[in-house]
Amino acid sequence: MPESQDNLLLEKVIAINRVTKTNKGGKTLSFNALVTIGNGNGRVGIGLGKALEVADAIKKGIKYAGKNMIDITRANNTIPYEVKGIFGASKVVLKPASAGTGVIAGGVVRAICEMAGIKDILTKSLGSTNAINLAKATIDGFMQLKPASEPEIAGQDQGDDKDAAE
Repeated sequence: MPESQDNLLLEKVIAINRVTKTNKGGKTLSFNALVTIGNGNGRVGIGLGKALEVADAIKKGIKYAGKNMIDITRANNTIPYEVKGIFGASKVVLKPASAGTGVIAGGVVRAICEMAGIKDILTKSLGSTNAINLAKATIDGFMQLKPASEPEIAGQDQGDDKDAAE
């Protein structure tokens, strides 16, 4: 990623978890940090960094999030249509909202929507509330979005084929 883009990216730590691993000599304490970054204009990414120190885990999370950024299709300040993202036992329903509604979402989904620059959206998380799974389910939902004109064009193409066959 070019250096000029690094200055434009917003970053937010979603969750920090303390993790212990039992070894032969005792327990090893480490941390993992779930981080989201975005440019506030349709690009967002999440990353999970793991390290012995919290600061290092956050740095790694930001690095991984930068490598895993996706573009989100937006219609004005919302999404073009309703989608459902699934990862593991977590499900997230993302619905477009009228102007002025705001971001109606829980902590994890809200952070990702804000980093993506979405101002008006309705969401509901179903199933597991594990932060990592919710974040991945939200990204899955955003990846399902196509440009607003594509679903209409695809439907028209299919309709034309049926008319041609008759």
